[in-house]
Amino acid sequence: MHSPRLPYLTSRLQGFGTTIFSEMTRLATEHSAVNLGQGFPDFDGPEFVKRAAIDAIESGHNQYCRSFGIPTLNAAIAAHQERFWGLRYHPETEITVYAGATEAIFATLQALCDVGDEVVLFEPYYDSYMASVAAAGAVARPVKLVSPDFAYDPAELERAITPRTRLLLLNSPHNPSGKVFGRDELEHIAQLCTERDLIAVTDEVYEHLVFEGEHIPLASLPGMRERTVQISSLGKSFSLTGWKIGHTCASPPLTRALRTAHQFITFCNGSPLQVAAAVAYAAPDSYFDELSRDYRIRRDRLCAGLADIGFEVLPPAGTYFVQTDIRPLGYDDDVAFCRMLPEQVGVAAIPTSAFYANKQHGKHLVRWAFCKTLPIIDAALERLQKLRP
Repeated sequence: MHSPRLPYLTSRLQGFGTTIFSEMTRLATEHSAVNLGQGFPDFDGPEFVKRAAIDAIESGHNQYCRSFGIPTLNAAIAAHQERFWGLRYHPETEITVYAGATEAIFATLQALCDVGDEVVLFEPYYDSYMASVAAAGAVARPVKLVSPDFAYDPAELERAITPRTRLLLLNSPHNPSGKVFGRDELEHIAQLCTERDLIAVTDEVYEHLVFEGEHIPLASLPGMRERTVQISSLGKSFSLTGWKIGHTCASPPLTRALRTAHQFITFCNGSPLQVAAAVAYAAPDSYFDELSRDYRIRRDRLCAGLADIGFEVLPPAGTYFVQTDIRPLGYDDDVAFCRMLPEQVGVAAIPTSAFYANKQHGKHLVRWAFCKTLPIIDAALERLQKLRP
């Protein structure tokens, strides 16, 4: 079923009206539901980072800053990339700061795609991808990740690449599935990119939220650094999603293209927050270890509780989302199920079909967020007991 056409809106953005995410948030508020749909923490970021922002504001870092990022933040990002992933980037010519990873994705596609170019991406996908592809005048070519393990068919990926393919967009750790792409998969993707001369755009905002396996940046594989735009952000790793500080790491030729688009979208953002972000990225390894450990506890609490109620749980290897199959509880329509939940059960979640081009592909799945305090997770599980067969 097609959405009604919106007046005034350009044809390339038709179909991108009010999202299911806004609807679920409205229903959660209306019914005072525990909201496990929202993909941001209900707890605050670290005090040392917030204090750095306050100090920056009070010391006068409140005007426009350099378009591609303040020097200390670019240097901190470069040091972070080398410390954790062994990737060396020059802070002045290869790193750019944006108003969050979403702007980085948008600017990257605006900079690199001509009208009619094709973008290969994996579905389910983060909802801004399709809108960013459409806004660039490009054409999306989705490749399915199939539950329960969200593997892709190598032959399907190879068929999706045509002479018109400009770039491949990869999200790992992956929202909404929680999949962390393994080395064999990444080597196959890298081989296709080099053989077909594709640019790779990698969304790695959950890089520090990995519970099984390991995060391997695609740019670290042979032949990929010079053809990869690596995207990440402050928000997920430091529980400061509202600050909207994202970045790209890419070769100088790619970076020059990205900066051309970026300067006409936001130009710059959050000068005092960039000062604090530089402090954040210099956090000791123990901070990141504790972050992953705490999220693992939340993941395990929610997964165990959902399984006990009767859902088929698909445990995530990364991110802060978990997928469940609702069919064991007698449901087969994720949208109807999620619309029912806030009023009748007092909990909100997100229907996974919202992350697919073909909405029939995820109708048996529902996404829950565990970026919440343990008492909130426990309160949601208590309410969900009503669904027990």
